[in-house]
Amino acid sequence: MLIRPHCFGANVVPLSPSPPLRSPGAAPEKSSSTATDQRRITCPVFRVPEFRIKHPARSAQPSPSRVKAKAGMQLLLPTAVLLGSAAGALADSLAGIEHVVFFMQENRAFDHYFGTLRGIRGFQDPNAALAASGKTVFHQLVNGTLSNATDSLLPWYLNYLGGNYSEATQCISAGTNGWGANHRALNFGKNDLWAISNTAYAWSHYKREDIPVHFGIADAWTVGDMYQESIISASIPNRLMWQTGTINVPGSKVNSTSGPAVDDNTSPGCISLVEGGPQVPGWAGNTPVGQFNSSSGPVSGQNYSCYPYDWKTVPEYFYEPGVNISWKQYHSADNYGHEVMELFTQYQDLTYPGNETNPLIVAALNEQGRGVDTGGVEAFIRDALAGNLPEISYIITPGDLCEHPPNLPQQGGWAQKAIIDAVQHSPKYNTTALIISYDETGGFGDHVVPFVPPPGTPGEYLGDPFGADSQPSGPGFRVPFFVVSPWTRGGNVWTEPTDHISQLLFLEKWAAAHGKTFSIEAISDWRREHMSDLVDVFDFENPDYSTVDLPYAAPPMRDPLTELLDASAYCGAKYEELSWPPVPYGNQTEATALWVEAGSRAIRGKLTEGRHLVLESGSEALAFADSSLKTSSPQDKKEADATQRFVVHATDASKADQTTFTISAASNSTLFLSSALSFAAQGAVFNITNQGGAAGYYFKETSSGKFLAFSNGSPALADAAEYIKLYSVTF
Repeated sequence: MLIRPHCFGANVVPLSPSPPLRSPGAAPEKSSSTATDQRRITCPVFRVPEFRIKHPARSAQPSPSRVKAKAGMQLLLPTAVLLGSAAGALADSLAGIEHVVFFMQENRAFDHYFGTLRGIRGFQDPNAALAASGKTVFHQLVNGTLSNATDSLLPWYLNYLGGNYSEATQCISAGTNGWGANHRALNFGKNDLWAISNTAYAWSHYKREDIPVHFGIADAWTVGDMYQESIISASIPNRLMWQTGTINVPGSKVNSTSGPAVDDNTSPGCISLVEGGPQVPGWAGNTPVGQFNSSSGPVSGQNYSCYPYDWKTVPEYFYEPGVNISWKQYHSADNYGHEVMELFTQYQDLTYPGNETNPLIVAALNEQGRGVDTGGVEAFIRDALAGNLPEISYIITPGDLCEHPPNLPQQGGWAQKAIIDAVQHSPKYNTTALIISYDETGGFGDHVVPFVPPPGTPGEYLGDPFGADSQPSGPGFRVPFFVVSPWTRGGNVWTEPTDHISQLLFLEKWAAAHGKTFSIEAISDWRREHMSDLVDVFDFENPDYSTVDLPYAAPPMRDPLTELLDASAYCGAKYEELSWPPVPYGNQTEATALWVEAGSRAIRGKLTEGRHLVLESGSEALAFADSSLKTSSPQDKKEADATQRFVVHATDASKADQTTFTISAASNSTLFLSSALSFAAQGAVFNITNQGGAAGYYFKETSSGKFLAFSNGSPALADAAEYIKLYSVTF
């Protein structure tokens, strides 16, 4: 079977036997007369299943020592399941999505990647929380230990000095990403101690030129700007939420003595707290695991993260009677320790001799490729191009491609591009949804105060194991999130409160639409009620099946002897201290530090705070003049007309999923739209409800029960509801 898609992933094929390594992020070289530098840009013919990705750092001929996918890696189903539909079939509802791909990357915060991105809740957030000083949370506290030049640190661009920093900072790390460090930065909801309690590098960020593939995905499909990590902690707790629905916080619905998995632990037994470590008011310091203390006195003997785990995982539901869902996990031998199925006794018990062909083990644990290798990614690409994906796919990339610091974001960009391009050029693209997320922030900070449950919520709070009062397990800080599909095209922004549990809720909805109903018992009641199920991110009435050419991504760098991935080692060895640019203490202004791209995005999902909004209905755009409303012509560049910008203010900012708001003009946040549709100190309350997909929103004034309408050119409160399109703009 031959497939000739558009170029994807590693689209630079070497003509020489062993071309030199390029520095990360370097553009493809131009052809030259010398054999060692010659390159050709090509769309290779992929022969399935013999498909091989070719890389500039290796021979064009496959190495005889190359370890290929195991012979036993064919997909085993719970029972006979018919996969897919005829190529070209179209989906017009949730039931029409036949293949869902869950792809989770590592350890990056939303602001760290997308604070400057156009049209999202980033550095121009008009609802940013205020500190006691009156400054916004963008001003992180700085003490004399860090610098005497200033008392605050604004977000700062890693490559502000130019030069080689643009390459060197690809392999930078921030700070600590564990439970203690994250909760200290959150500082009981103030969210102002990222520099002091973590590091100043936690408040650093990239721009479009540093991670062009990531920005390209956001521009072509839908990016979420209210997607939170599930647990205010490290990777394993968050990945447990992603693939099981719980970390077994006290009060959880699982019957288990394992956990609570508040930090990474892959050694048998529990982590036990003992006396020791520096004193920090209310919190333990950055001390090694097992050495914690608090200002209220030493603690000892408290156990947590008891391993192995033993509660039910999500894939086990796929084998229940009447469910029967085909699935497969794509990963290499090196999965950075984040294949969490192997942390559970039910999987460990089945790995003993005699169970090698058990469907659960084959789908979950069989590895495609040796060591730090692209085998798992290649296996997914091969199956996608052949139209052989199961109904549910999980992708776990190897260390060098997972973006976990100090691994390079641009190398992760290559993996995302390769996977997306394979999905786009699959014969099943018309019935496939790809959901890309990140497990946690990796020690990088984010300015949005997390939306967490009320204190005492069952299964959500626990007595902090590091000595403080009872603390929320999550949801935590924002992380990047995309939905790639024909029904999420257009560069939209998804604004609903969302976390890893949302992917499980979507999975339940998707399965029910296919008559394969199951319910993940471990999910807490609060998250079921308050986290999105993602269904409204899809606009099934207006699909776009065309393909997208994402920006160029440099192929994975490999060790020339072992052929294993080694970009992070190469970057670290080449740049060493240059990877850490000096922090610009005292040399910042808001005008430069909070710079954002100009542009707009159509909003999808339940509306939340944090954006400048443009409202359009029919051929009219809502605008303001002095103290009243008017209409004017919609702009091609939605951000262009300052009189068309509005800001909503939640009536209860602690409840991100509530739907009632007051409305102000963007230029004056002290006057609000009244029921007379003029601006006054006391504003009316509007219930703003999403009507699904890209349909629009209703604005219902709560005291009169009437709806905001202006499609006829005259703003009024009317008896009939009117669809209003919303755009998030930055300028």
